[in-house]
Order: sequence, then C-alpha cells, then structure tokens
Amino acid sequence: MAGAADPKPKILVIDDDEMFCDIMYRYLNKMGFAAHYEQSLTSGMEALGGLDFDIVLLDVDLPDGDGLTALPDIRRLSSQPEVIIITGAGDESGAEMALKNGAWDYIEKPPSFSKLSLSLKRVLQYRKEKREQRPALVLDREGIIGEGHEIRSVLKQVAKASHGDSNVLITGETGTGKEVFALVIHKNSPRFKRNMVIVDCASLPENLVGSVLFGHVKGAFTGATENHTGLMKQADGGTLFLDEIGELPLSIQKTLLRALQERRFRPVGGNKEVESNFRLISATNRNLEDLVKKGQFREDLLFRLQTIYIQLPTLKDRLEDIRELATYYISKICKRHQTEIKKFTPEFLEALLAYHWPGNIRELINTLEMALSQIHTERTLFAQHLPLHIRLQSTTISRKKESVSLKAPQIDIDSNRLPSLKEFKSKVIENAEINYMKELIMVSGNSVKEACRLSDISRARLYQLLQKYDLSISSK
Repeated sequence: MAGAADPKPKILVIDDDEMFCDIMYRYLNKMGFAAHYEQSLTSGMEALGGLDFDIVLLDVDLPDGDGLTALPDIRRLSSQPEVIIITGAGDESGAEMALKNGAWDYIEKPPSFSKLSLSLKRVLQYRKEKREQRPALVLDREGIIGEGHEIRSVLKQVAKASHGDSNVLITGETGTGKEVFALVIHKNSPRFKRNMVIVDCASLPENLVGSVLFGHVKGAFTGATENHTGLMKQADGGTLFLDEIGELPLSIQKTLLRALQERRFRPVGGNKEVESNFRLISATNRNLEDLVKKGQFREDLLFRLQTIYIQLPTLKDRLEDIRELATYYISKICKRHQTEIKKFTPEFLEALLAYHWPGNIRELINTLEMALSQIHTERTLFAQHLPLHIRLQSTTISRKKESVSLKAPQIDIDSNRLPSLKEFKSKVIENAEINYMKELIMVSGNSVKEACRLSDISRARLYQLLQKYDLSISSK
C-alpha cells in the first residue's frame, strides 16, 4: 500500500485476544504494513511511547483499562496516529464517544476485512495528503497565549477555519476566551479588512432580538421613530460573531436559519428583503445538543452553525501554559497602569498551578489584577499576594504531597534470618512504590491526568505500576 520508496506504514493492534492479534498481525503485514501488537493498554501505551505509529487498531474492553478513555491520549501523541476502534462490545453510545474523541472509524467484531481494508486505505491517503499540503498559515494570534499541546491542537483548527469562509461554532466554559479565538479567526481570514460585529445574545431583551439583529423600519413598533440597520447588515462583507448563541429564542432561530441559508432577511416591519454577505462565527458555553433534545434549540440550525467545530480547553487542562499566561498578563496589566513590570516567586507560580480555576483565564486575569493591586513600589509578587482561597488550595496539596513522600514503608525482618542487602532494598522499594501509588490515587482524586501531573511520571509508566501492584484508577 505504501510507495516503493516510502517506509512501510506502522500499525499497532491493542487487543487482549491473542488469536485475533495473530490473525490481524499476519493480515496487516500481508497488506504492506509494519504490524505490531500488544495485549494490554499498559504495554500498548509503552509501545506508542517508543515508536511513531501511523495507525492504532484499538479494542475497548482491555484487562487494565478502557480503550475509549485512552483514545484522546493516543491522539495527542507527537505522531498523531489515527485510531480505528475494533470491538466486540459495540453500541451506539460507544461509537458516538469514539468519534467525538477523534477515532477515524468504529468497527464491530468480527470485522469485515473489506471494510477494514477500505478504512486503512483512506487513513493512509489522508495522512499522505496531509504531509503534502501547503505550509500552514502563519497566524496573527494576538491574545492567544501558550505553546502546550491543548492550545496547539486548537490553533490547527483555527488555522483551517481562517483559510475558508464556513460557519464556525466555538464551545467552551465561561472564561476560556471564545471571543478572542473568534477575533483571531476573523483577523486571519480574507475578510480581515472589514468589520467584525460582536453580538452578546445573552444580553438582548427577547422582544428586541429581531430588531437588533435584522433591523426595523420606521413605525414597525412603538418607539421605532426611524429606520434602523440591524447588526447582520452591519456585518456585510465581514464577520458576524454571535456570542452565547444558545440563548437565542426559538422564534429568532428560525429567521436566523433562513438568513444563513439565503444571506438575505426582512427587517422587522419591512416588506423588502435585505442582503448581507457575512461570515458567521458563533459561540456558547452550553451543550447545544442537549438543548436540541429538550426542544430549546433547532437541530437544523445547529447543523448549519457547526460546519467547523472548535472546542476550547479549560485552564485546568492547560497547566503547562500557566507560567507563560501569568507572565503575559502581568506585563499587560503593568503596562496599562504604567508601572514597572513585576516578577513572581516560584511559590507564587506553584499556588497558581495548584488551583483548579473554575473561572478559567478570565479568573486568572482578575486574580493577577488583584495581586498587583496590593503592591506599589515592590518588584515581586509573592504567594501572600494571592486571594486566601487560592493559597489554601496550594497548602492542601502541599500537605498531601508531603504525606506521600514522608510515609515510610514497613519491612518485616525474620529475626532468625537477616535478608541480604539486595533483598532488603528490593522490598523497601516495592513497599514504598505501593504506598506511594495508593496515596497518589487518593490525592489525585482517582484521575490519571492529575496523578501524572502530581507524580511527574508518564501515563505509560503509571499504567505499568498500576498493573504491577494490581491497583486501579479512573482514566479521566
């Protein structure tokens, strides 16, 4: 399947059924792949850490974990392998979860080899074209700070959105910066010389939404003393950004849908249609699919909105960017107040890293503003300048870390036989690891991501230790 001059594409099968692995190994090698297989999630993750694979065939029910929950971590690897789920426990919800988390395909066992073969060919075609595509757009990313994996993944989607003119839906928790990302898409698009009109749908009175968006003619309602050009027309040639679009009333959603389809609409009280060549970017912190199920949002409108879908990560999922974010916003705030740019201590940063940031970047900015307001001629921010609830979070985690590191292993030594030093050291290390892992599971709140962050070990090593000591932890 690969060209004569190309190395064989590498494929990894992760499945606990030895017979299935053997069949797939022979079948895939015959197809022209360099095939490997592992029979547990732990060994599979270790293999992925050692080699760059193009494709992973992944089972769901593995002896030491759930393939679906490991899927996002596999997709985040530097080689960005495409993942095809192959499972004997197939169901609709599992397929939905797999595809949402980035799976290429979802195939039930026993697999149709013709379907599997076609899926593999399409993956290789996609990866080949991806390598050959034109260089990525160099983004003007003002306001988007950080170089961590999560933000780099989003920036790839932003670059794709900036190339075209399709509708974009941005989702994310409050404070994740949806408007900033929308502005970056506009500034890097062919429409950058025209207006970007911003509408906060949550702040619009229901009886005036139509007038604000579509405009009205004189006399359309009490108080309409003159013609009014709606924001949709003001965005002609540029971008219309509808923030919190989930708050739009159903009556307006129908009119908006037609305006998106036709790029024309009728002002309130008018009898002539108005045209507007706008690009729509919308955003929400709500789950629009849930609103559709409840009858509060039109399904056909949702399809129109999410031609390109971008989900923003929370700040707690971007801890690797905290230092850079803090440096950037401290500098920005100090320049705004025309004061000397302040530095911060390691303890100040540790407190920021320990906090869970429910308000995301918006809360971080407000926190830094509060901390800076407490110092005048001083040059350095200390942990003491942070709000009490953030300092308490840091202190709690420090205590838990100490309880892990200071817990001494207990070794029973037979008085009639002193073990060799090598045996004794082996037992000490084993007991220490068991105690540490038990404490780590508790301190991390049974979360793989938090456990890796606290312990500073890789997921592959974490899974290996869990399997070694017959322990379990959530894969979230």
